Amino acid sequence: MNNRSPKKQLARMKYGFWVILFCALLLPSYKKLEYTGANTYEVFLNGTSVGKLEDEETAKQCLKKARRELNVASDELVLAGTDLTFTAKEEIIGILSDEADVIKNMKSVIERDSKETMERAYTVKIGQYSINLESTDAVIELLQAALDKYQDDEGYTPVLDLDKNRELTVLKPSVYKEDTKEDLTLRGILDSEAQSGIAFYMEEALADIEPSVEKDFADYEQGITGMDFKDSIEVVECYLPNSELTPIETAIKEVTEDKATPTIYEVASGDTLSEISEKVNIPMDDIIAMNDSVENEFSTLQIGQELTITIPKPKLAVKRTVQKYYEEDYEAEIIYVDNDEWYTTDMKTLQEPSAGHHNVMALITYINDDETEVEYLKEDVTYEAVAKIVERGTKIPPTYIKPISGGRLSSGFGRRKAPKAGASTYHKGVDWATATGTPVYASSGGVVAKAGWGSGYGYVVYINHPDGRQTRYGHLSRVLVSAGQSVSQGQRIALSGNTGVSTGPHLHFEILINGTQVNPLNYLN
Repeated sequence: MNNRSPKKQLARMKYGFWVILFCALLLPSYKKLEYTGANTYEVFLNGTSVGKLEDEETAKQCLKKARRELNVASDELVLAGTDLTFTAKEEIIGILSDEADVIKNMKSVIERDSKETMERAYTVKIGQYSINLESTDAVIELLQAALDKYQDDEGYTPVLDLDKNRELTVLKPSVYKEDTKEDLTLRGILDSEAQSGIAFYMEEALADIEPSVEKDFADYEQGITGMDFKDSIEVVECYLPNSELTPIETAIKEVTEDKATPTIYEVASGDTLSEISEKVNIPMDDIIAMNDSVENEFSTLQIGQELTITIPKPKLAVKRTVQKYYEEDYEAEIIYVDNDEWYTTDMKTLQEPSAGHHNVMALITYINDDETEVEYLKEDVTYEAVAKIVERGTKIPPTYIKPISGGRLSSGFGRRKAPKAGASTYHKGVDWATATGTPVYASSGGVVAKAGWGSGYGYVVYINHPDGRQTRYGHLSRVLVSAGQSVSQGQRIALSGNTGVSTGPHLHFEILINGTQVNPLNYLN
């Protein structure tokens, strides 16, 4: 006979139900643990509990997955502090969290604590210059603006190609004409060598069938025939905060506007300051002001001499070729006759030039607005130009060095207040204050023209040099050479002093060209 009341039986049934439910829900996470010390870890992310796992390495892998899932779901790179800590426990029966739940909890904490987002962006590198833009569309707009500065409606546009040789996402721009973009798919069918071979074969075959006929000027199309970027450009995909991105309007202004850029011009044979001024389109006075080595418009220029000039240039240089017809007077190239007995500073015109006239169809290469190369496709000469013939020296002229070691520059070249009665108010040399008896050296090799007393100069030495110049050394205490003697550069010729019209021990030094004193400091190496 069952003595149990219906109420007790119902209670036992409910208890059994809950046991079964407990096993169904919790047993999958149950793990039998060995009693060997710490064997479970409660995981905390930024101080918030996100679950319980069996080891720290599993927690770290969960964190990586959580960050990856957040970034895949957005074009932005989420940045947040991720301080992962653990509380180790020793348990006989461990109930562990499901890894998917831990990852979900971690994502919530990261989103809660995110301080800044990094947006997908593109860094445009132009040589050493770089600028950050928000998208590839902005990059294309920037490059298009650089091209449009030098074209009207010719239709040249930029295309970004993936650089397959780079590990990172790097894009390289190319320029194509709008109506040829459809032909780009052909590059995937035939490689460049195959196309070259076919083109060569067809050209040879057609040449055998039909003789070539010289084109008339009307047969050539005028206008831009090609465009490209002269500078090396890379577009690199990256993640940056919004504050580091440049608005496209600002970027276009920054990259395409002309800005003063210092450039080095190397003096070539036959160059004069006026010709250089015309060539680089900079006034002579500005070139003189930019270069300490150029005193005035009559200063001698040496072949290979480097001049600093400032030319307006944009950050991004564009190269283009233009087919153009024009009629013009032209000059023949100068014909040079070398004279091995003359110095390179010596020149003489043997024949004056006369301009010619021709009609030309030319292929002209420009870098920005500067013409860099001209190739004649067809030329019709109305009358020939007569070339200028110039005889020039080939010998390197002598150099000049400071004639004493040390010394203080006490008086420069040019106008001054006379330091003493009888002294000139226009100083024809330079003075270095130095103790009496300081060795004086020949500034350049040559032949002594005078050695002895020279009135106001006191004891003096004159030296004639092979390039026609003369140097003078005054107010000496002792002369160590004699007239007619050959001396070499750096040879000791005298001792400094205080003779003649002088206010103290010093060396007076002059350089004369064609009998006229010039500022010696402009000629010393």
